[in-house]
Amino acid sequence: MEQLLNACQAYLPSLINAYGLVEVKVSGDGNCQFRALSDQLYRSPEYHKHVRKDIVKQLKKNRSLYESYVPMRYKQYYKKMSKIGEWGDHVTLQAAADKYEAKICLLTSFRDSCFVEIVPRQQPPRRELWLSFWSEVHYNSIYEYRDLPNRYKPKKRYWLF
Repeated sequence: MEQLLNACQAYLPSLINAYGLVEVKVSGDGNCQFRALSDQLYRSPEYHKHVRKDIVKQLKKNRSLYESYVPMRYKQYYKKMSKIGEWGDHVTLQAAADKYEAKICLLTSFRDSCFVEIVPRQQPPRRELWLSFWSEVHYNSIYEYRDLPNRYKPKKRYWLF
């Protein structure tokens, strides 16, 4: 199992590179999916609490869309998801796609499903959000270099000779 995990972890950076993208790492504090979504939506991971709140509202308001994908009592699920530090899952990603009218493009460390698209169910997407997903453990934000927010770009150094 550990060998497989190491192979997948080596694979994702080369996949990101092949697409000509840059991965922006977000904090791994249990809020990484929401931080990565916040980074894509607001160019900062710091609005993750707001993103989580929006997604939980989407879950509450549209029970019939998501309930069949939840392995517990639905009310218990969305209450659990409202807690800071609770890991997001495939259901919260679908709710985010629906709420933000966004196609979520996910590059994963799984060789057999390295690229996953999550599209809004009830309307065409108005934007794309790009995330990386490290084998059931962590999400990060992904940009094309030209779209990378300035605060993530390396600072140029000027030398006087």
